[in-house]
Amino acid sequence: MEALLRALIVCIVAIVAALNAVPSRAADEPDLIFRRSTVFKLLTPNDKLATYGLDDPGVEGVACHFTVPERGGLKGWIGVAEEVSDISLACRQIGPILIKEKFPQGEDVFRKRRSLFFKKMQIVRGCDTKRNVLVYMVYSDRIIEGSPKNSTSTVPIMPWGGQATVQKCADWVEK
Repeated sequence: MEALLRALIVCIVAIVAALNAVPSRAADEPDLIFRRSTVFKLLTPNDKLATYGLDDPGVEGVACHFTVPERGGLKGWIGVAEEVSDISLACRQIGPILIKEKFPQGEDVFRKRRSLFFKKMQIVRGCDTKRNVLVYMVYSDRIIEGSPKNSTSTVPIMPWGGQATVQKCADWVEK
């Protein structure tokens, strides 16, 4: 019985490690801008809202900011609380836009685990080819069932400074 329990634990650890080690071109860890407490907890950390910023790794000149709830309490403190899916997103042009390489519609820009098992938040990028606009969407999902909660932000590709021409995102979308 003890050997069976040990084998089960090893399998669970291996599955979690494999799911979290999925390679992607997504951005590195985002920069924490600030946190604000929302629910006071006497002996454990408070529930908070945290705002982060990140640069799109595939498109120079675009930055995104997102706010996520972070659970406090004992479960949040030891890292086993399942975070809720309420995430807001805003992306803006912060310089001349330079698309680095072709990308598929819905390409991952950023991905982060939101619970001990199976739930993750993702920011993905697409292109509205008709309007020459980069479209960003944030959502959370699970292996079994996702969340309909999402947020979308758009970045029209505009001239910057003395720039006369701009890239067409349609030229960079994989067909």
